[in-house]
Amino acid sequence: MKTILVVDDDVAITRGLEAALTAEHFQVITAHTGEKARQMARRESLDLIVLDLRLPDINGEDVCRDLRKAGVDIPILMLTSKKQEMDKVVGLEIGADDYMTKPFSLRELVARVHALLRRTTSISHSVDDCSFGTVHVDFRKQEAVRDGKPVHLSAREFQVLRFLVQHEREVVTREMLLNAVWGYEQFPTTRTVDNYVLALRKKLEDSPATPVHILTVPTAGYKFVK
Repeated sequence: MKTILVVDDDVAITRGLEAALTAEHFQVITAHTGEKARQMARRESLDLIVLDLRLPDINGEDVCRDLRKAGVDIPILMLTSKKQEMDKVVGLEIGADDYMTKPFSLRELVARVHALLRRTTSISHSVDDCSFGTVHVDFRKQEAVRDGKPVHLSAREFQVLRFLVQHEREVVTREMLLNAVWGYEQFPTTRTVDNYVLALRKKLEDSPATPVHILTVPTAGYKFVK
């Protein structure tokens, strides 16, 4: 049974989410503050977090950012009453996997939870490790080494790299990456993908300006070559 942490300071919302997710045979635990969520995410064995952005102590963006920095890479579905497009972009760039605005349909939320868990399972079992140039990456342990020295990659960078490796020598469009890693069929901008690819090149390529492994395919997307 998969375990989901629901984080929201509105008791009525947490109870509603708990009932809906329990009916889908998930084990649900709850937290009403950001600090409690951070503690539980580190202590409990979780499969997914439903995280509200407006919390009484620490906002959800900071909670998400802190968890990603700490290496917590399970899916995070953010909830917010904000509707500005930029909030969605920021939320996803700091490590959220999906984003819903209030009010929302419980049925849709449950469907998104199922989709996130399916996608995470697919990604996590596709490639275990990879070596190219002077780089070795262990996706299971989320460890990367270049020239014998550890290289820090964020959880999202591991996911982007894994998808590229998974499709070695194939053209991968930005939309494919967004769908597979972020879960959005339509995303407001592809700038996010470009930024992550640029970061990977800086960390893993000998010459980021003239990469030999993470290549750009003009007008199409990217291609990984060992």
